[in-house]
Amino acid sequence: MPNAQYQPPADHCYINRELSWLEFNRRVLEEAKTESHPLLERVKFLSIFVTNLDEFFMIRVSGLRKQIESGVSGEAFDGLSPEATLHQITKVLQEQIKEHSETWRNLIPLLHKNGISILNYADLNANQRQIATHYFKREVFPVLTPLAVDPGHPFPRISNLSLNLAVVFNDEAGSYSGHRQERFARIKVPPLLPRLIRVDSLRTQQTDYIGQGDPDAENMCFVWIEQVIAANIHALFPGVQIISTHTFRVTRDTDVEIQWDEASDLLSTVQSQVRDRRFGSVVRLEIDHGMPETIRRTLTDQLDLEALDVYPIQGTLNLSSVMELLKLNMPRLKDTPILPKLPSRLNRGERSIFDIIREGDLLLHHPYDSFSPVEDFIQSAATDPHVLAIKLTMYRAGSSRGDQRLPIVQSLIDAVDNGKQVAVMVELKARFDEENNIGWARALEEAGVHVVYGLPQIKVHAKVAMAVRKEADGMRRYVHLSTGNYNASTAKIYTDLGLFTCDDNIGEDATHLFNYLTGYSRHRDFNHLFVAPISLRQSMLGLIQQEIVQHHKTGNGHIIFKLNALVDPEVINTLYTASQEGVKVDLIVRGICCLCPGVLGLSENIRVISIVGRFLEHSRIYYFHNNGNEKIYLSSADMMQRNIDRRVEVAFPLLDPTVRVEVRDHVLLFALKDNVKARELNADGFYTRVQAQPNVQNFDSQREQMRLR
Repeated sequence: MPNAQYQPPADHCYINRELSWLEFNRRVLEEAKTESHPLLERVKFLSIFVTNLDEFFMIRVSGLRKQIESGVSGEAFDGLSPEATLHQITKVLQEQIKEHSETWRNLIPLLHKNGISILNYADLNANQRQIATHYFKREVFPVLTPLAVDPGHPFPRISNLSLNLAVVFNDEAGSYSGHRQERFARIKVPPLLPRLIRVDSLRTQQTDYIGQGDPDAENMCFVWIEQVIAANIHALFPGVQIISTHTFRVTRDTDVEIQWDEASDLLSTVQSQVRDRRFGSVVRLEIDHGMPETIRRTLTDQLDLEALDVYPIQGTLNLSSVMELLKLNMPRLKDTPILPKLPSRLNRGERSIFDIIREGDLLLHHPYDSFSPVEDFIQSAATDPHVLAIKLTMYRAGSSRGDQRLPIVQSLIDAVDNGKQVAVMVELKARFDEENNIGWARALEEAGVHVVYGLPQIKVHAKVAMAVRKEADGMRRYVHLSTGNYNASTAKIYTDLGLFTCDDNIGEDATHLFNYLTGYSRHRDFNHLFVAPISLRQSMLGLIQQEIVQHHKTGNGHIIFKLNALVDPEVINTLYTASQEGVKVDLIVRGICCLCPGVLGLSENIRVISIVGRFLEHSRIYYFHNNGNEKIYLSSADMMQRNIDRRVEVAFPLLDPTVRVEVRDHVLLFALKDNVKARELNADGFYTRVQAQPNVQNFDSQREQMRLR
């Protein structure tokens, strides 16, 4: 059960959650500097750094600001108040943003050597300027809307993450006295146009400006669209003396808050909140480094910001846009595409997916294993005449593929057409996927699917699908449980584990879970599943305590957790206790880790590593040695208060010994052996790269997973 009153001991060591996240993003930035990556993959990591940071401000920094505005001044369990945390964030980011800009500047010459020139407008030759001007007149000018700021024109509402030009000019005609008057206008850079405009040859098609599929794709020149707008700014202000132009960008609070007692219709409420998100309170202002103080002051006054909220950038703003370069048809500058494989058991001939699952539990490890068996499972259930019902949770299904529905969504609709009972739990509150999920919910409802929108105040984050099939010996439930979403796109870049099983006890648990989600079931006693917020916390703490007891008897206690984040203080302190009792604890934490490893008398038996590589490590695995009778649970949940206490999550056991060995040896031990992409956490909250020992070969766990296939 939730344990909101838990207070960690004052003498324990904790790393601040927000600063730990910034250290994770620093590791992402380090990948952009790693020369072993193909060049465009390094560019990709630069883009990811910015995208990550945007979300950090939209959610985490906005949350800190709300605490400060509400008068929250007390220290969190890590010892920092919200205000102190905000000051530390600013200090850390000043260094990271500078490093990020320098890394991009260092990559520009390398891109040039490889046929991709990113130019400033001032460096364009006459022919390139002609091309840029032609593009401006035809594609850009018609969609621009200059917005003046003066007594007759209030300061415009600036949407979240939009790139803007602040234009300063003298307007003699607009002055009653006849004297020149300095004025200010804002131009929004069109977000639907390419950020990088190709200027090495005159084109007629807009899409050609990103160079995709061009026959001369080895010799391309690009210029930033905002620089082209600035160079042609006179076209927007004829007869006006332009003094200067400067780029700026705002980040707003986007955390959707729903007043449950006022939300009689959750679908329309979330839809309204998403629309309003574009204009939440501003939490960050990014400006070009050369912006004059007068313009900076105008912006901070109008946006109600403090100096702490302003981030000058030495170079180009919003480098998330360099992800456009990954569209270029230049395979030699990218990772070799991975070709996901099918487990040998799925080369099934005439056998159905249900026949194969009946033979024994089946594990999939994405992206190394194909996601198609998951889609095939739902499709087979939709068309099999013996399947009577399908139930599924949908957290992040992703966006449509062109005009086509997602295969899983289409299969669910087909199932209704085939007379089957279909129930889908669509989580409308999946952050940043609300609009996609609203669309899928409406499409499913219109087709006759029973759609449920989640539970009051609790997100449904569990990943479960079930097909109920009538067979010769009675009803059988086929269940798929996963650490990741039912999303074919993310399954190509996130490492996740999924399990197919028809175990009777797990099937019964899945039935009770869906009844809990769709009805008023208060069932609490599950056979095998740990379900948050009902039993996950106490079950996980109990397994740690059980390992301590076993260690006292045998001396071979060993716990391995692989997860995205370790924040919950009660779980951390129980792991500290395990370490103090002599249990070996290995933690593979991709992102936030608030636990301090290696502290004498507290955590000297705990080692923490983080792996940031080609694929986003997303699977959650909880391993307990248990004196050789190993227990392994996979889960959708990280060890965070929000997951354990304020979400519906599931942890499910690996009952098949063969599957347990596969996860232990080829996932957990591979990760612990990594000396290429792994960094080790120090007690001070900083990470150092794991170094290969003498006479030990380099071992990249993700590459080894690909080699296995």
